[in-house]
Order: sequence, then C-alpha cells, then structure tokens
Amino acid sequence: MKFFVASVALLFSAAEAFHTAPIGRTSTRTNMIVKGDEKGSEKVAKVFEGKPAENSEFDALVKANFPGAISNKQLATKVVSVLEGKGYTPGNTLLATSLCADELARVLEDDFVKVYGNNFNLGGLSGFPFAGNTGFGAMAAHIPDDGYCLVVHGPHVGITKDGLIGKVERPGIALVDNCCGSAIAASNYLKGITDGGAKITTKLQSFSDFQQGAVQELILPFGKRLGEAENRMKELPYALYDSQDILVRDIINTGKGGIKKGLALLGGIQINTGPDTLDYFHPLRFDLYDENGKVVDDLLPLIV
Repeated sequence: MKFFVASVALLFSAAEAFHTAPIGRTSTRTNMIVKGDEKGSEKVAKVFEGKPAENSEFDALVKANFPGAISNKQLATKVVSVLEGKGYTPGNTLLATSLCADELARVLEDDFVKVYGNNFNLGGLSGFPFAGNTGFGAMAAHIPDDGYCLVVHGPHVGITKDGLIGKVERPGIALVDNCCGSAIAASNYLKGITDGGAKITTKLQSFSDFQQGAVQELILPFGKRLGEAENRMKELPYALYDSQDILVRDIINTGKGGIKKGLALLGGIQINTGPDTLDYFHPLRFDLYDENGKVVDDLLPLIV
C-alpha cells in the first residue's frame, strides 16, 4: 500500500511539474490551419489513396491481439465525420498531438495533418505530453478565433506480420525492430526493480536523457500489473496509456481557459505494422469539451 500511495503521488507530482498559471482566452489567428472550402470528409477520402489495401487476414490477427482496434483508415474516417457534425472543419480546427518521437508514430499524425493541417506537437518519448502546460497554453493561443482543437494522444506498440507484439518491420531495415523502444526500455528498467536485479548506482538523471528518465518513473505504479500480465508487451501500452490519460486531462483542465469554441480529445493505443499493411488504433477515449473546458459528450461509442 505504501508503494502504491508513493507511486500515485509520484504520478501527480509529475503532472504538477508541468503546471503554469492558467491561460486566459486570447484572440489570435494562425497560418497553421489549412484553409479552403473542402470538407474534412472529402479530404479524408483522399488521405488513403495509394496506401495498402485492407488485408482481412492481417486485420483478424491484429484484432485477435487487440480487441477494439480499428484501422487508421476507419479511425480517421469516423473521427472526421463525427467532428464534422459538431462543427469541426479543416478551416477552423487546430490539430495537436502527443505521440512518440518514433517516425512510425508520424503515420497516424500525418493522416490527420492531411485533413486539418500542420499539427502542434505536445509529445515526446512513449507519447507522454512533455510540452506540459506551457506547450498547451501556446497551442491554445493558435486555435482559430471561434474555432476548435483536436488533441490526439497515446503510446504505440508494434506487431509483425506473424503477430509478434513489441516488434515491427521497418522500411529498408532487415532487422525486425523493437516498437516502442522507449516503452520497452522503461519496462525492462521496472522489471529490474520488481525482480530485484537492479544495480545500485550513484548516477543521477541527466538532461541529455531526461525524457526517458521520466518515462521510467511514470511507469513505476504498474510494476505488479505488468509482472502479472499474460503478455507483458501487450499490456505495456495500456499501462502507459493509463498514465498518459491522467496527465493529458490534467493539462487540459489547467489550460481550459485557452479553449475557444471547444476541444475534442482522442486517446488510445497506436498499433504500428509493417510497410505493406495499414496501421491500427485502439480508441479508448473520445471526449468533447465545450468552451468552458467541461466534458459535454462521450463520442467513443460513435467510432468503435
């Protein structure tokens, strides 16, 4: 119990480290938003032209390992359609993401960028919102007047064509590589602690790798959960998501004064695959906030 309390305190102290003074509403315009009269639903249909076709056999493999997952194509189509019905358009919506630094995480990001325009990056290693409250406040100031923001966040995990979780085929690389490397390193760090094999060291966290140090600290509350998991690599992204979900919502609550007409929060697990198949996403949260930063609708049932 003492370890659990200390871990929860650690998680919230990490969130507190991001805190700045509440951001007030400002009236600004930005060139970051793609303008034009084309609807989001029309744009999203073009996003997947030239991408791999959906593979029913691989689709079944992914969903057997990650029940609730849908392809990026299905995700983008549904999310854009639902938000379009709420007034979100390519011309009045700023995209903000908190995804891992890995280039594979850019796939999902780019799918939405092609609809809403360049994104404001809030994330870092493993998808944690390292930009914090200061980054969110700066982002909010870029939301179009009388406009909206779509925040997409979550950790990622790889799956090979043979169904191996925590690995992925990458273009131009013969080696089947780790995915997510940061998450796996943090998991190994935690396993060393829970299994009693961690070495005593006097080395302190250094600036040159402080993000990974933070990921390792933020995963500490999930030692028992991961240790008891049937498949540690499958459980790992969900543990990371639970930590990130708390942090992202805390940051939004702190900066809610900067929200213009509204904000949509899409959170879940990115599932990266090889270059010959579509990526997937397991949606776990799709909330709609009003101009006062209050959650007014749960949109998740509309996309799952």
